[in-house]
Amino acid sequence: MTQTDAGWVKIVGLGPGNETMVTAQVQEVLAEATDVVGYIPYVKRIPERPGLTLHATDNRIEIERATHALEMAASGKRVAVVSSGDPGVFAMASAVFEALEAGKPEWLNLNIQVLPGITAMLAASARIGAPMGHDFAAINLSDNLKPWSLIEKRLRLAGEAGFAMGFYNPRSKSRPHQFGRALEILREACGGETLISFARDVSKPGETITTVTLDEATPEMADMRTVVIVGNADTRRVGRHVYTPRFAKEG
Repeated sequence: MTQTDAGWVKIVGLGPGNETMVTAQVQEVLAEATDVVGYIPYVKRIPERPGLTLHATDNRIEIERATHALEMAASGKRVAVVSSGDPGVFAMASAVFEALEAGKPEWLNLNIQVLPGITAMLAASARIGAPMGHDFAAINLSDNLKPWSLIEKRLRLAGEAGFAMGFYNPRSKSRPHQFGRALEILREACGGETLISFARDVSKPGETITTVTLDEATPEMADMRTVVIVGNADTRRVGRHVYTPRFAKEG
């Protein structure tokens, strides 16, 4: 049996929270895995069973977590690396490939797969209506891995280009002021009448959806459990729903 045949790493998304949003493909992987690796809240979602070892670790050690998964797979383990939402959207897929690039050459022969999941952004968009019905951008507002100046630049350019936008990690206790600055940039780039939606705990008990204009939005409307979606100049309300038309005028 070759190393490639013996072990594998499958990087999976658990969806936004509700267990009905975990795909059948991901459920099959979790049933076959010998080990599950991930951030503590996500690993807690995996039921214990004989033959399965859960490896829950704290946040901000993604590369160490990914390296551990690759090491176990090289020893013959069947390893599921779990993320919420989709593993390729601000999650563990990139970290695994970073660790692979920096790791042992023989790891390149491992069976590594990325399986998609439902992102919090897309789940929020569906609850709201279709605010991302045309071109859109997804932006992580955390400056842990990139400078805040770059975030400001991307916000401004995306707004001026007329993209709808979905924001992850909008406002934390350690950086409460930055989302206020983001709202200022968005008002300047998009206009104060542009619709902005705050989707908190999407698909979980206690879910709330709030839509206001950028002029009405305040920083306190968002926290780390909130996905924020900003429309463009064409985004509009129809009854209780918000949508962005599939067409766009020349800007």
